[in-house]
Amino acid sequence: MKGTLASYFSTLDALCRTTEVTNADGRAIALDEGIRWFQRMGRETHACGNTLMFIGNGGSAGIASHTAIDYMKNGGMRARVFTDGAALTCLGNDLGYENVYATQIEYHARPGDLLIAISSSGNSMNIRNAVTAARAKDCVVATFSGFKPDNALRAMGDMNFYVPSMEYGFVELGHQILLHAALDLAMGWHAPAGAAKTLESLGEIVR
Repeated sequence: MKGTLASYFSTLDALCRTTEVTNADGRAIALDEGIRWFQRMGRETHACGNTLMFIGNGGSAGIASHTAIDYMKNGGMRARVFTDGAALTCLGNDLGYENVYATQIEYHARPGDLLIAISSSGNSMNIRNAVTAARAKDCVVATFSGFKPDNALRAMGDMNFYVPSMEYGFVELGHQILLHAALDLAMGWHAPAGAAKTLESLGEIVR
């Protein structure tokens, strides 16, 4: 059991470290450079009076809500989600679930807003349609995807973060960690003294 738990943690660590980042032209970007871009875009978006908009389905919707709250409360940035139950059921019933986010973005987005589109598969039509709607509003787009490396969403953002796994749990955890890390590091987080020894001790516990 201990060995299995250690393998789980090491797999998650490896997936986060090997997250692939590409820009709008499909050019590979170093992960730390991609995170710095994301941090800079968040600050600039807020400074210009614009909003960070987070979208996702299911577990990714939970990540979107969690992250929007953190970026607002801890990061001091305007951030929001579009997951109100009445809005989703109304728009899904009347216009189709594939339009539940795109329609809200058409009404609320302004040029210069930053859309953060989160989808484990990268192929959810409502997320892809939302990106298209955001583009029509001259928004900047960052995508977080997983599963197949050629998923559609991965080619739609100005910066695209891809967690190379076919497992929901690892992809979702990877997205949450990346988004948390971007904010925590921007707020000045640094490894405390003795962190390496602490991690070594934890490694002994789970082995």
